[in-house]
Amino acid sequence: MILVTGAHGQLSRAIVESLTAANVPVIGGTRNPTEWSSERRVDFDDPGTLDFTGVDTLVLVSAGYAEDDVVIARHDHAVAAAERDGVQHIVYTSLATDGDHLGFALAHRWTERRIRNSPLRWTILRNGIYAELLGALMAPTGDVVTAPLGTGAVAVVARADLAEAASVVASNPKPHAGQVYDLVGSQAITAQDVAQHAGLDYQPETLNARRGALSAGGLLPFQPSMLLSIYSSVANDFLARTTNDLETLIARSPMDPTLVAGAAIQH
Repeated sequence: MILVTGAHGQLSRAIVESLTAANVPVIGGTRNPTEWSSERRVDFDDPGTLDFTGVDTLVLVSAGYAEDDVVIARHDHAVAAAERDGVQHIVYTSLATDGDHLGFALAHRWTERRIRNSPLRWTILRNGIYAELLGALMAPTGDVVTAPLGTGAVAVVARADLAEAASVVASNPKPHAGQVYDLVGSQAITAQDVAQHAGLDYQPETLNARRGALSAGGLLPFQPSMLLSIYSSVANDFLARTTNDLETLIARSPMDPTLVAGAAIQH
């Protein structure tokens, strides 16, 4: 049996849907299960709910944005429960290899180390930045995009493609044991590319100006720095490296990142 954590999240839900479409039995783990019979209560903040009995493959989708100590504790609870309950293989959705400059990288790398040091078979899926997130970060004012993404390129990838890759691995995990896949795009695009596709003007502001806007925007304390790390990393070409790992896993060309990012822009 396969269990996918965070089943009400966008990536997790897409993984469940991909497995279901392939007629692979799957259970969704979520903090607040619905009446749907294929969901089980899984709350990383309440270790007593972590019952993975009967689960052969656990797809551990990162437990949401929070401070590092919170995310690390959540993931540690999940891996410990998997070890205790006899899970055979854990598939972890991590962060792209070049994402070490991002403000949320540490918890991902800690979790990878925790999993590697466990007796479980494992596969690490180092997911790139979502194309949908790039589009959301470009939210224009009128017809002008001011997001401080500079002229750098970024190898973004559609969330649906990442979900399909996870379902491919989870449905037949043995050939992927001990593998780390860098699931970034096969092409890198710029904010200018996306803005032009969407018929928008691109006039990037400074990081300092964006910090002021984010700090006044009612975000959680850790979020402005996290978002600024994305802007800065993209602007300075730290996320531009491409690979073919995703294309190899899903056995087709990834979705066009410019189209996906453009469709996600919120006017």
